[in-house]
Amino acid sequence: MRILLIGEYSLLHNSLKEGLVQLGHEVILAANSDGFKNYPVDLDFEAKWSKFKLINIVRQIIYRLFKYDFATVEYGIRFYFLLPKFKNFDVIQFVNEAPIKTTKKSELFLIKKIFESNKRVFVLSCGADYLNMKFDIENKNKKSILQPFFLNPKLTKEFYPLFEYLKESHKKVHDLVLDKCIGIIATDFDYVAAVNKSSKYSGFIPYPINHTKLMFQQSNIENKIVIFLGINEWSYNQKGIPYFEKALEIIKIKYENRVEIIITKTVPYPVYIDSYNKAHILLDQTFSCDQGYNALEAMAKGKVVFTGAEKEFVQHYNLSERVAVNALPNVDYLVNELSFLIENPEEIIAIGKRARTFVEKEHDYIKIANQYLETWQKA
Repeated sequence: MRILLIGEYSLLHNSLKEGLVQLGHEVILAANSDGFKNYPVDLDFEAKWSKFKLINIVRQIIYRLFKYDFATVEYGIRFYFLLPKFKNFDVIQFVNEAPIKTTKKSELFLIKKIFESNKRVFVLSCGADYLNMKFDIENKNKKSILQPFFLNPKLTKEFYPLFEYLKESHKKVHDLVLDKCIGIIATDFDYVAAVNKSSKYSGFIPYPINHTKLMFQQSNIENKIVIFLGINEWSYNQKGIPYFEKALEIIKIKYENRVEIIITKTVPYPVYIDSYNKAHILLDQTFSCDQGYNALEAMAKGKVVFTGAEKEFVQHYNLSERVAVNALPNVDYLVNELSFLIENPEEIIAIGKRARTFVEKEHDYIKIANQYLETWQKA
């Protein structure tokens, strides 16, 4: 099959491509490289002019004053000139319903062009989109990235981009994609409930992880236990970082000579990975029901990850023992869980082993690529 993957989200499409290529398919990944994360792509529509020093200064001023990023215009322009390369694929998959990240009018125009020249287009429910935002607002008590905003509506700066998905200008994009696509695929349990009642719902497929690239290293705890926290300023509250920071302040005092704490702030993806490699424990996020890509990569390396591991996740995989720590937005809870691990280092080793086994079994990139192929062919 000849397959085009449009958009990237935490290396999901990169890993899927690797699995599909292993199975003998031709795959092209077209995406922006997700800003500072700098993900690899085949056809790149990342903004480049907008990052020139003088232009970028003007860009930042305009964004602060009007909440408008003109780099999005450049995404659309670069994507437009790639359109001749996006024809006659057997399958096209969008990483979400707005994979280009350009202005709404341009997104609508460009997506129409994709549908006009390709018959089988699928879309992932992955990250923020219209249905997920609508569901989270209607279910405020369910764990979601919007919960911090419900608790503190003053956090408008960080959450403003999410509420853009509920505006009429975006709903036109959503309606077009929903009408024209063959199917919608949910990528973890944070998205299933929002889309599983849609007539286009094609099921749940876990994230693909190429664990062969990720060396498992059993935790060797001779001296201090190393705890890692990677902060992305753009999702600071969505990830529940304040709860982790407060918990670490307590842990640092309580176990001063027994722990080493590493914190990074908004660094490129390779730097992020290199920074946590020496850690035994990784603090990921508190407002999720399931693990994202970064958490799964760390689990594959044998880390104990504080992330989403709610009941629906445990029940789906029929787990009797923990493969990750279900993180909650509760400082006392986080301190207790960290304290237990620090005082029982053998549990860090045991969870790390189970985490690796879990990723190999449930997220193997070739197994997941086959699930996508079956779903595309059935729909």
